[in-house]
Amino acid sequence: MSFCDEIERESQQQRDAMAFHPFVQGIGDGTLPLDRFKHFITQDYVYLIDFARCLALAAAKAPDLPAMSWFARAVDYILNTEMDLHRSYCAQFGITEAELDATTHAPTCYSYTSYLLRVAHQGTFGELVAAVLPCIWGYWRVGERLADQGLPDHAGYAQWIEMYAAAGQQSVAEECRVICDRIAATAGSAEIAAMKEAYITCTRYEQAFWEMGWTLEDWPV
Repeated sequence: MSFCDEIERESQQQRDAMAFHPFVQGIGDGTLPLDRFKHFITQDYVYLIDFARCLALAAAKAPDLPAMSWFARAVDYILNTEMDLHRSYCAQFGITEAELDATTHAPTCYSYTSYLLRVAHQGTFGELVAAVLPCIWGYWRVGERLADQGLPDHAGYAQWIEMYAAAGQQSVAEECRVICDRIAATAGSAEIAAMKEAYITCTRYEQAFWEMGWTLEDWPV
């Protein structure tokens, strides 16, 4: 059994909780209140900026040229393609670029990105790959499952599902998983333990991110 197969089995409870979270279910059937989705996608915007920093550090830490090239392309895609797509998509919901640029991290987003950046700066390459995989793999799996259920009448939510269920998203997720398994195959026991901790922690943060959107979480005033 590969590292990713094993760690997916160990994190099954968290992944099931994400799949059946009311926020995810609401996207799937088109009933999610718009204010919750807007909160989620603006937080996702600031998350992506920090996520790109983590991928850039992964490229710098990569032990070989294929992995370095993969993460460098991922950074380029986020900064020069995905961010533009995100801004265009947000505009459909009445969210301006100025509003996106003024968005600050909600508590869960701040905690999650702070953890990712700490792993990126202080952890090994293997830890960092394991930490970013739950986001990359998880969004494709959510999109795929919702697409299999049938698209909702809500055009904006249907577009979100199609974006993450796309073949290109699946390819990226599978490529990242291959890199993670390849690193784990030659890692020592201490690094394997650290990779597992990073994967499980970020899977929990992914679950908490959906909850953040559902509860409209923000800092107390």
